[in-house]
Amino acid sequence: MEKLINDFSFGLFFWQIIIFVLLLLLLRKFAWKPILGAVNDREEGIKNALDSAEKAKLEMQNLQADNEKLLQEARAEREMMMKEAREIKAKMISDAKEDAKIEADKMVAHAQAAIESEKKSAIAELKQQVASLSLEIAEKVVKHELSDKDKQLKLVEEMLGDAKLN
Repeated sequence: MEKLINDFSFGLFFWQIIIFVLLLLLLRKFAWKPILGAVNDREEGIKNALDSAEKAKLEMQNLQADNEKLLQEARAEREMMMKEAREIKAKMISDAKEDAKIEADKMVAHAQAAIESEKKSAIAELKQQVASLSLEIAEKVVKHELSDKDKQLKLVEEMLGDAKLN
């Protein structure tokens, strides 16, 4: 009886290994490429978003540089302006820089939040797809193995034959 249990456990283990290997092969063939493609597409989208944010930041810096150049030309043309006018102008430049920095920081923070959200969404979707595919494949393999009565009868006869020998 103990040998029958060991043989049955080995047979069950053997079939589990076979089903597992088949499942891995099916996942490799049908699931990994689309999943990796989707992840790569999302990664590309995230990279594009970061590039866009960096370009916007550079544009803001260029605009700041252009504003500074215009202000310097105005100073050269209007040297006779009073000290108060110069102080007001310097304050306007400082405010513009501060506003531009705040806006650039907001854009970077928004881009980082969007990237993190997309990453979490991609991982969750990937997990859900892998789980769904695994269940479908396992169900089909088990249905196929149990649907053939000849295979079931042959397995029972083999077990009974092994039991009689012992």
